[in-house]
Amino acid sequence: MSFSLSPDGSEGTGGVNGVNGNRARGGFSGSRGGFSGSRGGFSGSRGGFSGSRGGFSGSVRPGPDPERRPGIALAIMLSAQLMIILDMTVVNIALPHIQASLHFSATGLSWVLNGYTLTSGGLLLLGGRAGDILGRRRMFITGISIFTLASLAGGLATTSGVLLAARAVQGVGGALASPAVLALIVTSFPEGRERTRALGIYMGVITGGSSLGLVLGGVITEWLSWRWVLFINVPIGLAVLVVAPLFVAETPRLPGRFDLAGALTATAGVTALVYGFIRAAADGWGDHLTLAAFGAAAVLLSAFVVTETRARQPITPLRLFADVSRAGSFIARLLLIAGMFGVFFFLTQFLQKIMGFSPLRAGVAFLPMTVALFAVSRAAPRLMPRLGPKPLMIAGMVPAVASMAWLSRVTPATGYWSGIFGPMLLIGLGMGLVFVPLTTASLAGVPAADSGAASGLVNMLQLVGGALGLGVLVAVYGTAVRHAAGHPLAGLNPAAQAQHVVTHGIATAFGFAAILNVCSLLVIITLIRTSRLAPAAAPAPRPQEEAVASG
Repeated sequence: MSFSLSPDGSEGTGGVNGVNGNRARGGFSGSRGGFSGSRGGFSGSRGGFSGSRGGFSGSVRPGPDPERRPGIALAIMLSAQLMIILDMTVVNIALPHIQASLHFSATGLSWVLNGYTLTSGGLLLLGGRAGDILGRRRMFITGISIFTLASLAGGLATTSGVLLAARAVQGVGGALASPAVLALIVTSFPEGRERTRALGIYMGVITGGSSLGLVLGGVITEWLSWRWVLFINVPIGLAVLVVAPLFVAETPRLPGRFDLAGALTATAGVTALVYGFIRAAADGWGDHLTLAAFGAAAVLLSAFVVTETRARQPITPLRLFADVSRAGSFIARLLLIAGMFGVFFFLTQFLQKIMGFSPLRAGVAFLPMTVALFAVSRAAPRLMPRLGPKPLMIAGMVPAVASMAWLSRVTPATGYWSGIFGPMLLIGLGMGLVFVPLTTASLAGVPAADSGAASGLVNMLQLVGGALGLGVLVAVYGTAVRHAAGHPLAGLNPAAQAQHVVTHGIATAFGFAAILNVCSLLVIITLIRTSRLAPAAAPAPRPQEEAVASG
């Protein structure tokens, strides 16, 4: 039996190669219960590892044997992943309080989310490559250390600049730790029932953590302080750092190259692009820094493309875009996430600032969406053989577009049950249907050598697409707000006029999100070819998909 695992746990390169044999009692050996292979392989007697390249040799490691405590190792890794997933949603509900405390502008507040998603998404593939080359447990511990320290710094922040820097560093830690978690789970459990059960628990943590973060963010913000949405990571991170070396086994180091130039030019280019959009929201499209940011983005992203064409081991093999159907799935995903991610940002503002919801009530208000998403995403794999992947994608995009169009009609008088509850359900229904077949389209027909890079690219698009989409929608919001403020409605007092201006900007952002979703639907219809998709190959939704879709 031979397989290869990518940094995010999917089949492909960049993982453990040459696994052969069944697990033996207490150790690894070549003929019975052993692991062997030419690169990164294991062979040896009880407790020792050796290999021709990238292997280890030695005696029994002191302390608890990770192979005898897989349940404890799983609990450790899932605790860390839950902390990272919570951070993507728990902060969302606290945004209005963060804005009031640190005096963020309405447009600048988006950097609290984008500071994290840009660095995490931009460096995600590099983090996976680092785990291959340097050891996954080492990268896991390094990432959690960085994430924990940055959480502490963010909670102590007294200025907006310090908080944004901490959020960016958090993203670096997440990019190093997250790819290692799933790979460590897969390598810690033998193929079959044990691994299936472990992965099922993992997906439950991912989905449940996304929903829990919205409610937990409300509870912490309302009963303690927004600072505790960051402080809560510290004790969890410290506990993981203490016990992980005792119970989580290290993986062998594999030969490879770091594509630092590719990772840095991609991250810097997208960051400059997002900055340009957010700058335009505050200072207009003709502002000198806005234009300079767009120019820098064009140069950096062009350099990224050139780098990837010349790199011996690029983090993003451009040949993945040669297939029209696969490229269409990437574009459709980017547009879909771009529309959805910003919606949660603005919906949080609307619930608390316009409707007057408390943080706790605002977190609970998102539950219809997350429950619908969870339920429908579990049914989607069973529907694919009957309906086909492409029809399922189209069926999911219709309620997604309808939800955005419905939200674009919000006014200061909109009630939750009449104007928010319905769109929430439609978002959950649409996202639950579309993500599984869309992931199938992204991975269908990918050569084994590129499947790890393809699955990593899917995850990266989730985060980078969300950051880019939020930047675009913030620019749309800022432009609409300036227009509404310049044309006040007659007969409104100052407070009512202020609510009208904010609501008009939010409704316009929702309307543009609907346009992005329509574009995603058109890409699916025109570019994705049904003949390229095999329903049986449908994978489970990637972790970041459900996290982003849940807010």
